[in-house]
Amino acid sequence: MTSILLLTVFFVLLVLNVPIAICLAISTFVALLSGGYDFSMVATNVYAATSKFALLAVPYFIFAGNVMEKTGISGKLIRFAQSFVGHKRGGLALVCVIVSCFFAAISGSGPATVAALGLVIIPAMVDHGYRRNYASGLMATAGAIGVIIPPSITFVIFGCITGVSIGKLFMAGIIPGIVMGICLAIAALFGIRKDANIVRLPKATGKERWMSFKDAFWGLMMPVIILGGIYGGIFTPTESAAVSAVYGLLVGFFIYKSLRFRDLFKILADSLSQTATVMFIMATASLFSWVMTVEGIASGAGTILSNLSHGNWIIYMILLNIILLIAGCLLDGASALYILTPIFYTVGVNMGIDPIHLGVVAIVNLAIGMVTPPVGVNLYVACGIGKVNIKEIVSGNMPFLIASLIALLIITYCPALSTFLPGLMS
Repeated sequence: MTSILLLTVFFVLLVLNVPIAICLAISTFVALLSGGYDFSMVATNVYAATSKFALLAVPYFIFAGNVMEKTGISGKLIRFAQSFVGHKRGGLALVCVIVSCFFAAISGSGPATVAALGLVIIPAMVDHGYRRNYASGLMATAGAIGVIIPPSITFVIFGCITGVSIGKLFMAGIIPGIVMGICLAIAALFGIRKDANIVRLPKATGKERWMSFKDAFWGLMMPVIILGGIYGGIFTPTESAAVSAVYGLLVGFFIYKSLRFRDLFKILADSLSQTATVMFIMATASLFSWVMTVEGIASGAGTILSNLSHGNWIIYMILLNIILLIAGCLLDGASALYILTPIFYTVGVNMGIDPIHLGVVAIVNLAIGMVTPPVGVNLYVACGIGKVNIKEIVSGNMPFLIASLIALLIITYCPALSTFLPGLMS
């Protein structure tokens, strides 16, 4: 009875468009009251879920991304990419995808990538003949790469839940992120092949390319320092987050000189608000997951999933992708991971699937969820920037959603794409 009440209240609130964290909190407390549980376990579970050392990376990465966004690095990266591919047909579409991959390695957040790059790239694409809904849809989908290419906050959360090495998860996300970028670039070029309105940018000279590289150099170095430090054994993933924050401040104040002390208050306030949102969702999701576990929902669902797949990992991964894609439409990444990981992780590992591969597949699914309504946070950010409504952007986004699903299938059934680089670490 308690388990039915938990799920019923949760989905009713979700349909009523109540914020995810509130849905999780209310449904959990109703279930606790119904089941007669001791409410002292609430504080214990919330503390256990949010006090892990690795989670210190979350506020630091959020702060570093906000600092680098304020320094204007997005515009510098766009000019750098334009100097190399802007003169080609569909060049600005390629710029959108390429720069999203670079900025993903700075922000670690999908909505942050869309917001920082979309303000520059969407108006530029529209001015050069691209349809507004097409440009907005591409930016929304390309921004989802922000949670796949490291550093990624969702990888940190998955690592905290499962105990899988966050450093190896970071390494595992590089190739899948590039695969998704390639699929999006192909879809972007295919979509404008017959569009006569597209205007090419003038070809940059060698000097212009060199100048744009020098201008973007310090931004490009950020992921090199973060990932190089982790894989070189200089610091841990959590420590790398603090390093990235300090590096962002040094670049903003002393190299680009675009950051002022008066800007710090707003950056800190934004970072605090974003961190509080993430941590509140994690706290409520952990309670929801605890109730699912003690009520036997997680184990029961895992057993059903195992029986349906008949021990075949190919069928299991198909079912897992379907479940996670549906979850991505309804939940944010942190909530989906806390609720579903206890269900799919143990079953997958018992079937012999590499835990790192499971993590990558889960994160790619949830990245796609960022561009699928009704949650689709990237879509709403891109709607505001591109000045289109949700119906228009969904129409423009459809080719890129299909390309993302193709990338998901490639990543799912080629485990080596996820495990090759972590294997080199070992």
